[in-house]
Amino acid sequence: MDFSFLTRADIMKTLLDGLLVTLEVALFSILFSFICGIVLGTLRYTKIPVLSHLAALYIETVRNLPLLLIIFFGFFAFKEWGWELPITISVIISMTIFTSALVGEIVRGGLNSVDKGQIEAARASGLTYVQTLWHIVLPQALRRMIPPMVSQFVSLLKDTSLAVAISLPELMHNAQIVYSRYYNMTVPLLIFVSLVYFVINYGLSQASRQLEKKLAG
Repeated sequence: MDFSFLTRADIMKTLLDGLLVTLEVALFSILFSFICGIVLGTLRYTKIPVLSHLAALYIETVRNLPLLLIIFFGFFAFKEWGWELPITISVIISMTIFTSALVGEIVRGGLNSVDKGQIEAARASGLTYVQTLWHIVLPQALRRMIPPMVSQFVSLLKDTSLAVAISLPELMHNAQIVYSRYYNMTVPLLIFVSLVYFVINYGLSQASRQLEKKLAG
């Protein structure tokens, strides 16, 4: 197999430009999904009339739809509604819509895992429901959410490659451009792209383990 493309400045620039788009989309999607997911999961957990039901409806609906469908919907729907959004923004919104539902379910599970006795003790000591949730329940739940949360964000980073279907110039899209020009480089390019995804995602997983140990200690 020919890995000589690694020494070609033009090819490596194309791949690195795609990687930067992948990381940009993943970073903003993770950030917005984390914020929206905490809000959705907390609302569903608190059983607030109407709001908790709306949060549950959103979570159960979106998490049972394929991400590719939401990416297509976002890309075409925004155009039909007259919003000419850059393709990167469109993908970030679509991935946030999808991932926030999954994060919301992780948050709800984490909140439910906290011992009810601690909640009762906090309320008995004079804390309001909101104070109990903020100071007692959420900090403990967040520590327990780290492994599934990181796993979900690793999946999100990998799923950015689905946006190749609408020609987002991310890593896989740019790799396709390269091997469409140089057919003898297809397999080496795919191996290289696989290694890039592996290194990034493995790094995320290791960082989450270290954070988990630090919080446990």
